[in-house]
Amino acid sequence: MIARNMNDQEVLETTYRAHGGAVAQMILDQRTLKEIGFLACATLVKGKAIESHTDPMEEIYFIMTGEGEMTVGEDKRRVSPGDAVWIPAGSPHGLINSGDTELFILVVASPNQ
Repeated sequence: MIARNMNDQEVLETTYRAHGGAVAQMILDQRTLKEIGFLACATLVKGKAIESHTDPMEEIYFIMTGEGEMTVGEDKRRVSPGDAVWIPAGSPHGLINSGDTELFILVVASPNQ
């Protein structure tokens, strides 16, 4: 069994700036996983954004706290806690924290086979 906590030193050492505005960490990634690309978490402070970008793998953004506006391709939707957004591989996507509090998400990615 492999168990990781977001406060584990191994996770904290992966902290990076994701697509312009989010502070992100890799909780589990290809160093451990076999079929799944990664499980990451990201925090956006009020007014910040994950800039529109395209990834070669499908992803799921799961909103844990906060509110924002998610864009996938030409579609825009307000998102809030409990929302899961599927992002097809190769689709441009971004997220803006348009709420009054910090926005916290989990991101699961799966490489194309």
